[in-house]
Parts: sequence; C-alpha cells; structure tokens
Amino acid sequence: MHLDSLLVDIDASGGIPPVDRWAPERAGEMDLLIAADGRWIHEGGVIGRPRLVRLLSTILRREDDGSHWLVTPVEKQRIQVEDLAFIAVDAERDDRGDWHVVTNLGDRVRLDATHRLSVTATPRDEWVPEVPVRFGLTARLGRNLFYRLIEQAEERADEQGVPWLGLTSGGAWHPLGRLDGAAP
Repeated sequence: MHLDSLLVDIDASGGIPPVDRWAPERAGEMDLLIAADGRWIHEGGVIGRPRLVRLLSTILRREDDGSHWLVTPVEKQRIQVEDLAFIAVDAERDDRGDWHVVTNLGDRVRLDATHRLSVTATPRDEWVPEVPVRFGLTARLGRNLFYRLIEQAEERADEQGVPWLGLTSGGAWHPLGRLDGAAP
C-alpha cells in the first residue's frame, strides 16, 4: 500500500479530521509500524518527513480491541504500534496551575478528568505514565518529561494507603508512580 493513495482524500491543512465518525467499508493492512521510540517505519524504512508523519497521525485512531488504523472517508488501513502511538515530550503549567502536555506530533492536551495520567506497563515491563490524546490514542510520557514532572510532584496516599507521587491538574489527581517502586 502506497501512502500517497491513502492520503488523496485527506485535507493537509493541519486540522484533525473526524476519523471517529468515518466508517469506510474498504479495509486493508499496511506495512507501517510506530516504534516505541516514536519513529514511523513504512516498508522497513523510517519516514523522515515530519510533516508527512504529522499528517498521517491526524487520520490515526485506535479501536476498542486495541488495533490501530489509518482512516479516510473511503478506506482504512491497519497498522502496528509497538507501545503507544504518541510520546509526550513537553509540558507547561498555565496561570491556573493546570498542566498541558505536548506530544511528539504536536498534539496539546490539558491534564484533567478526561485526560488523566495513568501508570501502565511498557512492552519492556517498565511502569510509565500515559495520557489519553484523541480517538482512543494515548501518549507515553517521555523519560525527560517524566523526570521534569517528578520534580514538581506531590506525595499522596491512595485508598489502600500506598504512597504515590503525582500532580493535580484540571481538578483531578494524576499519578506519576508509586513511591515504593512497586508495580501498580
């Protein structure tokens, strides 16, 4: 499958199309992998054009069964994702004290009750926070950002009395990790 034929029906203006509402009947499989380190690999070669990767990311969604699809109004192509589709690479705090996370592909997400950090296992069995972004897709906190946020974290015990480090943002508690280092 060539990327050009998939993108012919997509507006390259930079917005996020409503892929959650598209239900094309034509489906296939594409030799495209999103590596755990954020690289997009098509037919064995890394896609080196950031604008193309960004454009492809705007038509990506994750289904309830965990599968990932590039979706257009007329077709969808299943792809593979090693860990999560995005990496959270930066964050900033606004005047109200809420945190806004930025992904490697330019998505900006305010941490709140809808976009809440949760600590999950990576394919290497490391427990690292992730945050929902859009259309079932999530972003894993990159190592540098994780350590930056840990410096700002506060301690809080959960219902079982287990101490956690985390942040408050958007009226919700966002865990970064257990203080005892155990898996959640």
